[in-house]
Amino acid sequence: MKIYVNGEFVNKEDAKVSVYDHGLLYGDGVFEGIRAYEGVIFKLKEHIDRLYESAISLDIKIDISREEMSKVVIDTVKINELNDAYIRLVVTRGVGDLGLDPRKCLKPTIFCIAEPMNPLLGDQGIKTIVSGIRRLPVDVLNPAVKSLNYLNSILAKIQANAAGVNEAFLLDRNGYVAEGTGDNVFVVKNGIIRTPPVSTSVLRGITRDTAIELAIEAGYTVLEENLTLHDLYTADELFITGTAAELIHVIEIDGRIINNGEAGEITKDLLSRFIEIRGKIGAKIE
Repeated sequence: MKIYVNGEFVNKEDAKVSVYDHGLLYGDGVFEGIRAYEGVIFKLKEHIDRLYESAISLDIKIDISREEMSKVVIDTVKINELNDAYIRLVVTRGVGDLGLDPRKCLKPTIFCIAEPMNPLLGDQGIKTIVSGIRRLPVDVLNPAVKSLNYLNSILAKIQANAAGVNEAFLLDRNGYVAEGTGDNVFVVKNGIIRTPPVSTSVLRGITRDTAIELAIEAGYTVLEENLTLHDLYTADELFITGTAAELIHVIEIDGRIINNGEAGEITKDLLSRFIEIRGKIGAKIE
């Protein structure tokens, strides 16, 4: 496996960053998880745009253009001879000293990894809990910034592991449903699809937006509005979306069985539509 690190491709065992890198020392950086399907990097432009917006928000000055960054991603997949892959693109503030001052970091660190990976949580339906960990509010760290700080998601994942389930959902500080540890949440009730709005503590997921677009094209009603635990517990269908997880149904939440433990008809329809288009939208690996 070849990994891109700061302008060159190196073998996996030689891919290293400095122990003085502020991405390691302080979680000071941004990233994107991206997928390639059938020789096409799905919605690469949208991912690159979000990466740069996150960097701007954190005042990390990326020293290559968006076009050059897109080429980094394409070349990483291409050099590893992959048609289907999960890609991790990371930009840190770079090497500094042991202090916090970002001015000491003179040049960002950029690396990109691509490797085969099945849907992160499988495809048979997942069991979930509601975590006691709250999603960070917008006045602490805006969820629109896809930063390297995933500690609250990790803490929630630890709770899911301890409970013997696949995933945990986090609430915001007002008690509304935010998202999973790395995915967006959708509820189906009486044929209507509902998902939390991105104005709260929710990342605007690219797979999330794709699911909404596909649902509207299919004629479903989609509402972006606050959801409570009651909405999740009493859902006719419940599913999550994310680049790593793709689109998968929830069969259980806090011991409550959803749709007799089966994927619902709307969920199955949206998954089928997603599979149909995912290898057709994005940048070709050429």
